[in-house]
Amino acid sequence: MWRKGIEHGGGPEINQWLGKLGILPKFEGGLRVTDEATMEIVEMVLVGKVNKSLVSLINKAGGIGVGLCGKDARMITARPTRGGSLGLVGEVSSIDTSILRNIIKSGAIPVIASVAADHEGKAYNINADTAAGEIAASLGAEKLILLTDVPGIMMDMSDPNSLVREISIQGIRKLVDEGKVSGGMIPKVECCIRSLAQGVRTASIIDGRLSHSLLLEILTDEGQSVFSAALT
Repeated sequence: MWRKGIEHGGGPEINQWLGKLGILPKFEGGLRVTDEATMEIVEMVLVGKVNKSLVSLINKAGGIGVGLCGKDARMITARPTRGGSLGLVGEVSSIDTSILRNIIKSGAIPVIASVAADHEGKAYNINADTAAGEIAASLGAEKLILLTDVPGIMMDMSDPNSLVREISIQGIRKLVDEGKVSGGMIPKVECCIRSLAQGVRTASIIDGRLSHSLLLEILTDEGQSVFSAALT
């Protein structure tokens, strides 16, 4: 069954607000280093601003958007990232999709901000791609689609014509080992691999800057080969 839902981050918006407050963003391995002050901004921006903006756009287009974050109904339970160097960046400990299933069954579209809490209620910044993959797997989704602001996975980042249009799990692991996949693309391919291992049938990384890229990916045979790197 096709399960519709949106999991989102908001890196540029977070950076903008951190800049206003004189806080310098820091990243390790494509993930944001999150101290207490940064966590407050992350939660404020993702849950209070980006989430509600997306819900409004869905409603304006005629859909029914329902804004949530990982804290709601204990949807995502977090734990600290192993090693601890990222501060309040969390990993997904468990997923409870009960509230999502009810929302989807009603015909609405859940819009989920990537903020979660541990068993003690402490807030954590969860990578949105990671959260999306875990939720997709828990829902038994047919397809996971990650929208980004680059063409996709490329053999050569300086050459758009080197786009990888289809690749196996073994193939993408080789690209990571060779350093051809790096930075923020690493969490994306890792979450694709995890979701596929847990039963999601296909995972695609597509260029969200292109007009109608999502529709082309879902509704046409050509969309995947043109815009995505499908891990199968």
